[in-house]
Amino acid sequence: MVVGSFASNLYGVGRATFDIDIVVSATTDQIRSFLSLLPGTTFYFDLDAALEACRRRSMFNILDMNSGWKVDIIFQKLSAYHQQALQHRSSAEIEQVPLYAATAEDTIIAKLEWAKMGESSRQIEDVAGILRVRGKLVDRSYVDKWVQELGLAEQWKSARRLAGLE
Repeated sequence: MVVGSFASNLYGVGRATFDIDIVVSATTDQIRSFLSLLPGTTFYFDLDAALEACRRRSMFNILDMNSGWKVDIIFQKLSAYHQQALQHRSSAEIEQVPLYAATAEDTIIAKLEWAKMGESSRQIEDVAGILRVRGKLVDRSYVDKWVQELGLAEQWKSARRLAGLE
């Protein structure tokens, strides 16, 4: 499922990015098979790094050498929340490509997690953009539940304040 900035752009204020974040649930054999389909003259990846990322449930990158795009392949975490988020995904279309994307609510939660890890204030801005655009369409009870369980109250409050909801 598409997550990160691309998912945020589906629901909030769009912003330019040259990387695509995709969460997958895959085995090492599936990753090996998938990567064998990518032409080495167009895409760069490190097979050993990809297989290690699969084993560690972390991430690896694929680079499109023609366009400069980077795809972050993120292996699904095994927590209850992350398993539910993948099951909760929804159909979407980006650049006329049908795919699955994280829901607005799960995009909010993931961005709050990244903000908590200190990745960037941009995550809070993305959440505020989703809140401003989606308004009452956001399932606040779902978000509130996971905010409490994941310890994201401070980040959630900052995003709501930035969106003008506090």
